[in-house]
Amino acid sequence: MRLLARLLAPKVTVHAHCDLPCGVYDPAQARIEAESVKAISQKYQDNSDPEFRTRALIIKEQRSELVKHHLWVLWTDYFKPPHFEKYPQLHQLFNEATKLAGAAGTKGSVSVATADELLGKIEEISKIFWETKQA
Repeated sequence: MRLLARLLAPKVTVHAHCDLPCGVYDPAQARIEAESVKAISQKYQDNSDPEFRTRALIIKEQRSELVKHHLWVLWTDYFKPPHFEKYPQLHQLFNEATKLAGAAGTKGSVSVATADELLGKIEEISKIFWETKQA
């Protein structure tokens, strides 16, 4: 039985937005997670309980990672060369947004101002995203 299980076990594990490109993309996923990061950062600053603060940091870091994930999906799966030609600032915008969600940004700090800056970048991406949907 173990031999059969080994033979049938997958040889490679892959991860993707979905198993079949569904074509369903929306920057709202990143925005919702970023709003959560901002709210958690504020709650962290307003609370001095060490256990609460530890939980808040863990959750905030997870949500920051989700922001990066949702942005990367848009950047790599939704936006195509014609979009980058029409919106030459798009690569830089995604780079800045993902860095704001990373270790030097919301993942590594509890700055509400940094979370606001991240939300601003996501809003810029969202505006471009919805313009491409109109075309």
